[in-house]
Amino acid sequence: MYNHFFGFTERPFKLVPNPAYLYLSQSHEEALAHLTYGLSQGDGFVIITGEVGTGKTTLCRAFLDKLDDNTEAAYIFNPKLNAVQLLAAINAEFRIHSDAKNIKDLIDTLNTYLLGQKAKGKTVIVLIDEAQNLSQDVLEQLRLLSNLETTRDKLLQIILVGQPELGDLLDSYDMRQLRQRMTLNCHLRPLTYQETKAYIHHRLHIASEKPAIQFDRAVLKAVYKYSGGIPRLINIACDRSLLSAYGKNQPNVTGRIARHAIRELSGSKGTFKLNEYAKIVCPEKDYEALREDLQLFSQELMTVWGNSLEIA
Repeated sequence: MYNHFFGFTERPFKLVPNPAYLYLSQSHEEALAHLTYGLSQGDGFVIITGEVGTGKTTLCRAFLDKLDDNTEAAYIFNPKLNAVQLLAAINAEFRIHSDAKNIKDLIDTLNTYLLGQKAKGKTVIVLIDEAQNLSQDVLEQLRLLSNLETTRDKLLQIILVGQPELGDLLDSYDMRQLRQRMTLNCHLRPLTYQETKAYIHHRLHIASEKPAIQFDRAVLKAVYKYSGGIPRLINIACDRSLLSAYGKNQPNVTGRIARHAIRELSGSKGTFKLNEYAKIVCPEKDYEALREDLQLFSQELMTVWGNSLEIA
């Protein structure tokens, strides 16, 4: 809606995880290094945890986008599956065509594929996002998958990414065998104030056709106070602030506009009346653009979630 008004090629603070907007804080750099190192070692489990909204999925997408042709990857985003469904989802991500319906046949099919990839000199990984939703039975099945190997090498690298509850689950007594196979473990932290400032300016720069609009210190302080350095909340606050400025026909976001927009997000009473201003400053064609944005958003979600949605 406000892209043309501010000179953006697209909304800079969309919630869809887009690797093009990845900002590497110190914590994110460490996590990406863990993923890269784990891939180079090719054995054990790599665990990445972080609170809701800290950028885990964006980090996953950036990591997957950097993989070369010598690596095959299955990305599972919808892990509320039983063992059979998860194995079927993994095989589907690898585009393995099979009529297998039970665990043994699915594993045999996957093992044949893995041996073929190893013969080609390729590395194969399975990355499971939102892994805190996995049941203990499914985690045990993943541990058994990690047993697939030749006399010299593991055939499959497994990466689990999830909220802190994943760590709690893996710390349980029943998961001790899997925990012993964890080779790397990293936790994503919220951004500091300085990182929040850099993150916001980074996204504005990426999305701008002309010199990027700048958020002054008052805006940055308001956004950081609201978000606590959580990237998703930063995006929500900045997007609402831009929308509020657009609705008021203001070319810059001020601290007052940002604080007011954030009060709206917090459920506090305010006087934000976009519809009233929209009658003045919103051309009719913007409603068509909004419909196109919603369609694009739906397509982007399908791209992010992959084939795992079809298995649930």
